[in-house]
Amino acid sequence: MTKIRLIHGDITLLAVDAIVNAANRSLLGGGGVDGAIHRAAGSQLLEACKKLNGCETGQAKITPGFRLPAKYVIHTVGPVWRGGQDRETELLSQCYLNSLELAKQYECRQVAFPNISTGVYGFPKTKAAHTALSAVKDYLTAYTGFEEISFVCFDQENYQLYKDLLPSFFSQDQITF
Repeated sequence: MTKIRLIHGDITLLAVDAIVNAANRSLLGGGGVDGAIHRAAGSQLLEACKKLNGCETGQAKITPGFRLPAKYVIHTVGPVWRGGQDRETELLSQCYLNSLELAKQYECRQVAFPNISTGVYGFPKTKAAHTALSAVKDYLTAYTGFEEISFVCFDQENYQLYKDLLPSFFSQDQITF
């Protein structure tokens, strides 16, 4: 059974197989978690990302973690919230599903997700959390090869939201805080 871990902290400090980067379409760094990951990984990450030729919204690409404690960085581009009429929820779900699929292909057993699209992209936090948890739960019904999936919340609001919602999606014996 896959463990689900909730962390209030900095995703760049995790020693896991893969961390997910909430990237922009260029994959060349930005603000928020994207900028933090690029700074922590070092200039080699930027060079590797240049070779990927960007990434479409909802899709995911992978690079080594370089100076990060994580072996890989999975870059996914979340949707910008435009009121919910532009397939935003579907695209956000695809971010999680495509990231997990890449992690599976690279034989990752531990994957850590940030709160994708809830910063400057403006996705409502409650809706984003429901979408993330639902997508991960759906993926785990078909694939049981992950040891641990972590949701890493940098801010207290997202952390409390996930803490309240996790028991609705996963069993108590799966969840660790």
